[in-house]
Amino acid sequence: MKYRIRVITRKEHLAFVKTRPSVSHLQTPAWGDVKQGWKAESLGWFDAEGHLRGAALVLYRPVPKIKRYLAYLPEGPVIDWYAADLEQWLEPMMHHLRSRHAFSVRMGPPVVVRRWDADVIKAAMAEPRARRLHDIEATFVDERASGVAGRLRAMGWQQSEGREWGGFAPGQPRYVFQVHFAGRTMDTIQRSFNQQWRRNIKKAEKADVKVTTGGYEDLTTFHALYRETAERDGFAPRPLTYFQRMWTALTAEHPDRMRLYLAHHADEVLSAATMLTVGTHAWYSYGGSTSRRRELQPSNAVQWRMMNDTHASGAHIYDLRGITDTLDEDNPLLGLLRFKAGTGGQAAEYLGEWDFPLNRFLHKALSLYLTRR
Repeated sequence: MKYRIRVITRKEHLAFVKTRPSVSHLQTPAWGDVKQGWKAESLGWFDAEGHLRGAALVLYRPVPKIKRYLAYLPEGPVIDWYAADLEQWLEPMMHHLRSRHAFSVRMGPPVVVRRWDADVIKAAMAEPRARRLHDIEATFVDERASGVAGRLRAMGWQQSEGREWGGFAPGQPRYVFQVHFAGRTMDTIQRSFNQQWRRNIKKAEKADVKVTTGGYEDLTTFHALYRETAERDGFAPRPLTYFQRMWTALTAEHPDRMRLYLAHHADEVLSAATMLTVGTHAWYSYGGSTSRRRELQPSNAVQWRMMNDTHASGAHIYDLRGITDTLDEDNPLLGLLRFKAGTGGQAAEYLGEWDFPLNRFLHKALSLYLTRR
């Protein structure tokens, strides 16, 4: 089947998102308002009868002086990735992006390759020969994913392999950690936590740590904790204005698209986190905590409250987002994997991000420039 592609309105795009059980928050119309420095456009795929069958949020980043664009579809487009005629979905998209003067395209197919249960990961951490997730047998493998990858390569797409566009695009995590809620009670979910998680939740409850939801005015409190965490863990924090823009854009699209949670003890906020929800999928987005009173386990209390609210809303997946694929004890990121694996969920590997050079000369020139930088 051949598909016709055209620009669609925000209303059309959002209506399509509402028909899907799971769409990345990065593929909602409001996300285009969050990303300053990018020009956003909503695209729709229409069949011969004129029915909307797929959609995408495209972000265009202008390259100075040459009047050309990098086109980015984070965790998208939202199409039938397992269709036998995948070329008929992607070819009209590429034709459209050429008409928009894009010289290079990056996209992130929302296709899961394999999953590992938390117990499998825990056992592998005790095995010195296992250095990465790929070294251990997966709990689940989706054979369709290799077919998708093969068709993309045949079309000329190149796996990004972690290559970044410098300041042009941050890239999305290939490995994430998820807790599946469908058909499970919260008691069942908590019983799958490891002993440390269950103990920490009880410690927070016994210490009378209270978790509340906040609003726009509480983002300054959240950001102070987030900055403290960034300094402690050695990463560059986003500015307060970024989160204020997120809140304004996402809650305007849907009142529960973004939530803020704060863990209090007495009159002090010890930990805070943001959560994003689209359909039946919820994401732990950003978090921060102070070094003071860490023995009260406020971060576990926040996560537990967010999970309870996610479950009550009918969501099927609570997504703790990015993890490392390393199992090396010397890697400082292993602690984050341990923390998330304590929830008893699953590590998931996605197909990763893929690049397509619409103009090979400009694409190669930019790649060389960024490499030399």
